[in-house]
Amino acid sequence: MTNNEKMAELLLPSIDKKPEYYEALYPERNLKEGAKVTRVAPSPTGYLHIGTLFTSLVNRIAATSSDGIFFTRIEDTDKKREVEGGIENIIDGLGRFNIAIDEGFISGKEEKGNYGPYQQSKRAEIYQTYVKELIRQGYAYPCFCTAEELEKVRELQEKDNIRTGYHGKWAVHRDITFEEAKANIDKGMPFVIRLKSPGNEENKVVFEDMIKGKIEMPENDEDFVLLKSDGIPTYHFAHAIDDHLMHTTHVMRGDEWISSVPKHIQLFRILGFKVPKFAHVSPIMKLENGAKRKISKRKDPEAAVHFFIEEGYDALSVVEYLMTIAASDFEDFRRANPDKPYTEFKFNLKKMSVSGALFDQNKLIDVSKNVVSKMSGETVSQKIIAWAKEYDGGFYDLLIKDLDFTKAVFSIDRDCAKPRKDISKWKDAKDYVSYFFEPLFNPDYNLPENLNSSDAVAFLKAYKEIYDETDTKEEWFNKIKGLCDALGFAAETKVYKANPELYKGHAGDLSTVLRIAVTGRRNTPDLCSIMQVMGKDKCMERIDKAISAFA
Repeated sequence: MTNNEKMAELLLPSIDKKPEYYEALYPERNLKEGAKVTRVAPSPTGYLHIGTLFTSLVNRIAATSSDGIFFTRIEDTDKKREVEGGIENIIDGLGRFNIAIDEGFISGKEEKGNYGPYQQSKRAEIYQTYVKELIRQGYAYPCFCTAEELEKVRELQEKDNIRTGYHGKWAVHRDITFEEAKANIDKGMPFVIRLKSPGNEENKVVFEDMIKGKIEMPENDEDFVLLKSDGIPTYHFAHAIDDHLMHTTHVMRGDEWISSVPKHIQLFRILGFKVPKFAHVSPIMKLENGAKRKISKRKDPEAAVHFFIEEGYDALSVVEYLMTIAASDFEDFRRANPDKPYTEFKFNLKKMSVSGALFDQNKLIDVSKNVVSKMSGETVSQKIIAWAKEYDGGFYDLLIKDLDFTKAVFSIDRDCAKPRKDISKWKDAKDYVSYFFEPLFNPDYNLPENLNSSDAVAFLKAYKEIYDETDTKEEWFNKIKGLCDALGFAAETKVYKANPELYKGHAGDLSTVLRIAVTGRRNTPDLCSIMQVMGKDKCMERIDKAISAFA
């Protein structure tokens, strides 16, 4: 047995498998040529961040566009930062936004697929098997440095203006012998296992980032940690093993990981693995005082995906908006294909922003209005009821008293060639339809400047006598026109505009009086439809209240 083999047995005596065992256990995927296998690998450290949702969407659409696979993997090797319920928050959050998961965690408790477990804390034996092989090959060794010793080294490096890290002469255990290691272990000294890097900082690593293009960086020469003292791997090592065994073809992640790529490429090559393609996604940015900055958990409520849920943005609205900042050609696709699902868009990583797209709340609202405008009245009412049940109990109680009435309310000016685009989020709906519900009705009886209260009262009294809720829209408006002459108003707008001095106003002005009386507002969807949904008795009651207010 060689010294390296003896060292491997000394450090990891309980590991009896070889890497070949896992290579056979997780065979190549049977996918068509060009299919992308992508993943999102969050840490369960809190809520779902907008950046994680965005990166997940990019990974999902890249896999979809190539008939590939998108899976989730939980990277929980740092137990100190883990938050209770963190997995549920992230995976359930992706589910809320309909990010379909092919493999891995599909809920907070359930995972599926043939390449699991999909949680790094449950894969310790796999990582240790590959580390043991690296030790046998002379590519890894034990390091017994304490935290205090490492801190002292860092201080000396900073004092002499030397690049910090465990490299070169600072890698004090790099050439430790089997006898020295055994003596330390016999003393009960804790240790980590480090990579014995073959790199040289003078050399360059060149790789093609699928978003940012060609990137050239110094080769890694740091003997970074592979296994911590508790036997759990660092992110660097775990992700290399996982992405190899899960056959990830494209590693798409935040661009804060670019600086680690030399380490990762070195690991893949030392391990004898095929290096995946890298695509580093720029963060979503905010504009502050004319300057761009990363969207911040501390400063920006929209950094947490739950913000969009609480505000009542429909999941599809948020996804459609994120697609506009994910791909510069998505809006062209949407204009050409207004009714196709976004999943049919052929996503190209080259169309992503190199520097990071700006989050634009107004653009999100516009996109959301378009998305909601295409929904049926029944769909809109169901979604608003579901949102109100969770976030506005009082409104929910009003909505469910009469479900047919609620559906009719939200069907006005919908399901037609040119639906209104009033609602951008479900939170807006309460104000949008408040005049339909007596507890929410708060009328503003201020008339336009060209109308006086006596004319308003005269019109409303006359209109009460002729209203018929079975009238068509045309019949309804013709009856308003029919009252104009006796009240001194022009029946046609063009007649009034030709000779404004001859009239008090026109039929449109009188319909505004009626709108104010019935809804308490000057601007609403189609008033004839509103009155039909509201019912004649309620309309007459509202008109009587308005007459009293104007008198």
